[in-house]
Amino acid sequence: MTSSRLRPGSMSHPGLALLTALVQGAGTAIVARGHPADVGVVGYVLLVLSGLALADRHRFPRRNFVIVAAAITAYHVLGLPPALTFLAPTIAASAAISAGHRRLVWAAMCGGYGLWAALTAPTLNRALIAAALVAGGYALTELATPAARALRQAAQEQRRLAEERQRRQASEERLRIAAELHDVVGHHLSLINIRAGVGRHLMDRDPEQARIALDTIQQTSAEALREVQSVLNTLHPAGEAAPRAPAPGLDRLDGLTADAGLPVRTAIDGEPRRLPAEIDRAAYRIIQEALTNVRRHAGPGATAGITIEYLPQTLVIRIDDDGGARQPADPAPPGNGITGMRERAAALGGSLTAGPAPGGGWRVDASLPAAPGVSQ
Repeated sequence: MTSSRLRPGSMSHPGLALLTALVQGAGTAIVARGHPADVGVVGYVLLVLSGLALADRHRFPRRNFVIVAAAITAYHVLGLPPALTFLAPTIAASAAISAGHRRLVWAAMCGGYGLWAALTAPTLNRALIAAALVAGGYALTELATPAARALRQAAQEQRRLAEERQRRQASEERLRIAAELHDVVGHHLSLINIRAGVGRHLMDRDPEQARIALDTIQQTSAEALREVQSVLNTLHPAGEAAPRAPAPGLDRLDGLTADAGLPVRTAIDGEPRRLPAEIDRAAYRIIQEALTNVRRHAGPGATAGITIEYLPQTLVIRIDDDGGARQPADPAPPGNGITGMRERAAALGGSLTAGPAPGGGWRVDASLPAAPGVSQ
């Protein structure tokens, strides 16, 4: 959003202005039918002008009221036939009073009436009728102004809530993208770190194995770049380049475990089914981050197990590791991985717990809503 955006309540209303101009013009044509005098081009121009002047009455209430009052006064001073001339002044006066220009409205109405009386020299009967119409119009305006103000405030509140909702959705999307990038970068960099250590260790003793480690680093870094690009592509407006790689999901679990950098066994309980896109991606990312944490924090020789259980309304994921050669007292470096996984699950209406496993090592349990037959 830019700083040039109009403030709520200051936006123009061309619809009402056009409707007022049309009603005044067409209504006058009907009312004046059969009258000896002709409305003429000048009369219709004044009626239409007074209606169109209402378009930005909330931005410039004082100026627009003066224009409307001048046009309607000119119509009557010219001695033109009876017309529907009360709509535009009433609406313009209501906007001006709401903006705090009550004295201006009263002065303009009295001044217009005085000018009309001085230039047309009406009979006493016409003067009294005109005075009653002016007073009645002012009273009507005073009565209508609170209702108009309430409606406008309600519209402003609706716009404010809509803007707040858009800002909140944008913030949630940025947090989702940040979580995706954290998972992608953390997973692949930890793999690259392990492979680089292996390559360095074998460089002199076994060049062929070192070359294989370097090839793995190349493939892993390329995959990381593809996934990062896929995440960043969600920032592009609609119609721009679409992600080249499919969003990660449980259908790519075999590749994830094969490149995990440690032995991983996988067990599936229940009948696998198509999951909502957000649930499928979240399940993949939770498993990815859990394996990344195993590589970071478990000792040498650690192994991991993944259990995925398809329940009627829920997808349950469990990732266990045996801790490897790490001693129970070894502190684990602090990080944001577990917090990110927990927030990702909670954002989808699920839950996640992480902590020491009963038999040693570490366990991550996640539960995600996954009703069958739902897709996103």
